[in-house]
Amino acid sequence: MSATTEQLTGSIGLMNRSSLALDNLRAFVILLVLSFHSVLAYLQFLPAEPFSFDSPPYLWRAFPIVDSHRWVGFDLYCAWQDVFLMSLFFFLSGLFVWPSLNRKGAANFLNGRLLRLGLPFVLVVALLMPATLYPTYLQTASDPGVAAYWRHWLALPFWPCGPMWFLWLLLVGDFGAAAVHRFAPRLGNHLVRLASVAEAHPARFFACFVFVTMLAYVPLALLFTPSAWFQLGPFAFQLSRPLHYALYFFAGVGVGAGGVERGLFATDGPLVRRWAAWIIAAVVSLCAWMGFTGLTMEEGASAPLGLQTLADLGFVLACFSSCFAVLGVVLRFAARRLPSLAGLSSSAYGMYLVHYLFVVWLQFALLGMALPAVFKGAVVFSGTLFLTWSTVAALGRLPPVGQIIGADRAKGAARGAAPS
Repeated sequence: MSATTEQLTGSIGLMNRSSLALDNLRAFVILLVLSFHSVLAYLQFLPAEPFSFDSPPYLWRAFPIVDSHRWVGFDLYCAWQDVFLMSLFFFLSGLFVWPSLNRKGAANFLNGRLLRLGLPFVLVVALLMPATLYPTYLQTASDPGVAAYWRHWLALPFWPCGPMWFLWLLLVGDFGAAAVHRFAPRLGNHLVRLASVAEAHPARFFACFVFVTMLAYVPLALLFTPSAWFQLGPFAFQLSRPLHYALYFFAGVGVGAGGVERGLFATDGPLVRRWAAWIIAAVVSLCAWMGFTGLTMEEGASAPLGLQTLADLGFVLACFSSCFAVLGVVLRFAARRLPSLAGLSSSAYGMYLVHYLFVVWLQFALLGMALPAVFKGAVVFSGTLFLTWSTVAALGRLPPVGQIIGADRAKGAARGAAPS
């Protein structure tokens, strides 16, 4: 996610208002991630029984725990997040890529990305994910032993990566940006011009961006369906979205090249001036997408091509409007120092890395309790927030870990030092 890198922050002591807003956004998005995963076990549309650990299509990868207590409000909440949150992460993750490349050079930039993204991906997927998903196996296992679980795990045709798929896909984007910077400077200059276009002609920028994302998403969604996943070993991604995510990432690279204090991210810019209109557009487009998607789900495989196309176009519009509505609201109302979010912001990346372990085990611990789904979701979220934040605070005291998850950067920034 975007909170994984220095790409979302400058020196905290010297931040302008736009940078303060983006730093507060780091805290907001990690809360969204934790809340999203915390309530997945309680969605109304899930089947009555948990998904078999050994049987394709292995839907437990998305829903590791299935509880019998449900609330349809969580379905709506998760649908809203699913439609825009990861796209927003890729956009934000691109914002500081170009200045970082100019400052460090491609080689040093990539060395840093491998340390910050590649190494955590390997360690979390290899060591933490087996422990995280043991409760998933226990839901349907005839032999609950650890040895039996390990045999079933090794028999899977892939190595589950959970939410860590984002890290390797973001790393691919960073390599692509570095390649453009090093070997195709003219293409890079065209990309950088996005900043001036977005600043001088925001309506033109938005219209072109929506059109291109339609071309990138709709054909793949029609070909593979919106929900199909590819996984080879530990590498996974949603088949309908790789080009979509790439466009959001490189749009962020181009917009960020002009500086986050200008253009779209200016505190008197088009997002801030029309924040209410962005919210209305987000709500209307989200309702349209959910309506068309609901109709396609009722029709199943026999859904008409036109209806599928409308649902896919609805996704593009809902994603776009929700992303920029969130940015507009944050720039309008959170462009100032918020001490209550400062610690959460600096811990966001580490929390992303370890939170899934606590989510799954807490959901599993609540399975046998006759409690309302809303209460269970609140318990899992609050417990995950406390345990994750505490774990990251403890791990950040270890110098090598602190370097990877950014704890040392946060301490340096608090003293007014420039980011590395």
